Amino acid sequence: MSQRTFSIIKPDAIRKGHAGAILADIEKAGFKIVAIKKLSITKPQAEGFYYVHRERPFFGSLTEFMSSGPIMALVLEKDNAIADLRKLMGATNPANAEEGTIRKKYASSIEENAIHGSDAEDTAKFEIGYFFAGHEMV
Repeated sequence: MSQRTFSIIKPDAIRKGHAGAILADIEKAGFKIVAIKKLSITKPQAEGFYYVHRERPFFGSLTEFMSSGPIMALVLEKDNAIADLRKLMGATNPANAEEGTIRKKYASSIEENAIHGSDAEDTAKFEIGYFFAGHEMV
């Protein structure tokens, strides 16, 4: 059954010119891009998006990083989209990511790890709604 998930191509990947290659990897893996937009977010917007991590020690640096430059927000669709995207992304730490994954190819550190993907259906619903209105999805 078709499922939707949310992803962000992070500021580090945009800065390094990897967005096109990452989008190509995503499409090659069978995902349909339902919605896409390039935007910049403020630190308060990043804090709202990552509020679940507000008590974690990395919250400040994460929200600072995510508001440091443009991002690409994506809504993706395919069977088993959430699990498949997480497999395609690779481990959070690119040093531990499998060969061929997005993070192995394009990330430089745990924080500057090129891409974000929803970890569960509830999260995906929240994250999609945070960046996209219903009429923006094709």
